[in-house]
Amino acid sequence: MRHPALRTFIVTGVALFMVALDNLIVTNALPSIRTDLGTGLEGLGWTVNAYTLTFAVLLLPASAVAERYGRRRLFTAGLALFTLASAAAALAPGIGVLIAARAVQGVGGAVVTPLTLTLLAGAVPPAKRGVAIAAWSVMSGLGVALGPVVGGAVTQYTSWQWIFWLNVPIGVVLVALAPRFLTESRGTAKRLDILGTLLVTGGLLGIVLGLVRGNEHGWTSGQVLGSLAGGAVLLVAFVAHELRTTRPMLPMRLFRSRGFSLVNVISLLMTFAMFGSTFLLIQFLQGSQQMTPLEAGIRTLPWTGMPILVGPLTAPLITRFGGRAVLAAALLLQTVGLGWMLVVLAPATTYAAFVPGFVLAGIGMGLFFAPVARMTLGFAPPELTGVASGVGNMLRQLGTVLGVAVLGAVFAGNGDLGDPGAFVDGLRPAMGLGVAVLAAGVVAAAFIPKGLPSEQAGAAKSDGAAKADGAAKADGAAEGGGAAEAGPRPAEAARTSAS
Repeated sequence: MRHPALRTFIVTGVALFMVALDNLIVTNALPSIRTDLGTGLEGLGWTVNAYTLTFAVLLLPASAVAERYGRRRLFTAGLALFTLASAAAALAPGIGVLIAARAVQGVGGAVVTPLTLTLLAGAVPPAKRGVAIAAWSVMSGLGVALGPVVGGAVTQYTSWQWIFWLNVPIGVVLVALAPRFLTESRGTAKRLDILGTLLVTGGLLGIVLGLVRGNEHGWTSGQVLGSLAGGAVLLVAFVAHELRTTRPMLPMRLFRSRGFSLVNVISLLMTFAMFGSTFLLIQFLQGSQQMTPLEAGIRTLPWTGMPILVGPLTAPLITRFGGRAVLAAALLLQTVGLGWMLVVLAPATTYAAFVPGFVLAGIGMGLFFAPVARMTLGFAPPELTGVASGVGNMLRQLGTVLGVAVLGAVFAGNGDLGDPGAFVDGLRPAMGLGVAVLAAGVVAAAFIPKGLPSEQAGAAKSDGAAKADGAAKADGAAEGGGAAEAGPRPAEAARTSAS
C-alpha cells in the first residue's frame, strides 16, 4: 500500500474495533462464566470492573508515556499486552485468574485506545481529518454495537473462552503490521505523575472493593468500612497532590469551569446508570427470560445498535438547537427509556414490552456522546484540550465501574440470581436508582452555560470586526464629504447589485 493514511487507518481502526468490542462482548457471557467457574455476582462484577478500572485510571499516564517514548512504540506494546492478556483470560482456570487477566487487558486497552486517534490524526492531511475522525467513530460504534451479539453467538456456539481467543490472531497480525504501517512520532516530553496514578488507583480500588463486598460481609464490618474509608482517604490525598504538583495528571484548574465540571459529572452519571443497568439486564434476559446468549445479544440491538443510526444526526441538531439542548434531550430519552423498562419489569414480561424502552434509551445514547465531546473540549482552555479529552474518557469509564459496583450491591441486597421472582425483586430497586441518577443528569444539564467560551470569543471577535468596519466607513464618509453623498463607491454598488 502506498497511502500512509490508509495503512494507518487499517491498523488503528481494527485495533479500536477490537478494544471497543471487548467493552461489551463479555456481558452476554457472564451467565456462562458464572456457571462454568462457580462464581457469584461479586466475581462477575470484578470480571467487568477489573478491565474498566485499570482502563480508566491509566488513560492519562499512558498518553504521557507515549508522548515521551514514541506513540508507535507504545501502541505496539499495548497491542501485545492486550493480546497476551486475552490468551490468559481464555486459559483462566478460575475466577481469580480471569479477573487478573481482565485487569491486564484494561492496561493494554488504556494504551491502545487514545493512540488510535492520535496516530490517525497525524497521518491524515488537515483537510481530511474530519472524514478520518468520522470513520474512526464508526469503528468504535460498531465495536460497541456488535459486542453483545458477537459475545452471545460465540458463547452459544462454542464457549465463553472464545470471546477472548478471538483477540489473539487479530492482535498478532496488528503487532506485526504496526512497525511497517505506522510512522513513529513523539510529542512534548512530559514528566509522569507516578504518585498521582498510584493514589487514584488505590483510592478507586478501595471504594469499589468496599461496595462489591458490602452485602456479603456486612456494611458495618471492619473489612468493608476500612476499604471504603481507606479509598476515600487516598482519593482526598490524590486531589491534594494534584493541586500542589507542577505537572499534575489531572489538572484541577479544569474544574474551575462550571461547564466543564457539569458536563463531566453528567458523563459519569450517564455511564453509571446505563452500563450498571446493562450489566444486570443482560443476566435477567438470559436467566429469567430464558434467552440464549445469542438471542439476548440480538434482542438488545435496538438499544446498543441505535447510536450507529442516530449518531449522524447529532451534528445538525447541535447546530440547530445547541449542545446543551441536545445533551438534555439525550438524557431525558435515556431516563424515559430506562423508566419504561422498570415499569414493565416482571418475571413473565414479554420481550416486546421492553422494545420501546430499548429504542428510547438507544436514541438517547446516540445523541449523547457528540455534544459531550464537543462541550468537554469547548469548556477547557485551548492548551489543555488533549488532557480534557482524556479526563472525559476517564470519568466515563469510572462511571461504568461505580455503576456496576453500586447497582450490583443494591441488587444483591434485595434479590438473588437463582430465582426469577427474586431476580426482579433485586433488579427493581437497582434500576430505580439508575432512573433517578439519569433524572439528576437532566436537571444538571439545565445549569450548563449556554454558549461555549470559544464560540463566545468568536462572536465577540466578529462583533468587534463589524464595529471597526462600521467606524472605518463612517470616518471615510466624514473625510470624503460630498463624494460620500454623491453615491455609493464602486465596491458598495457591486455588493448592492449582487444582493
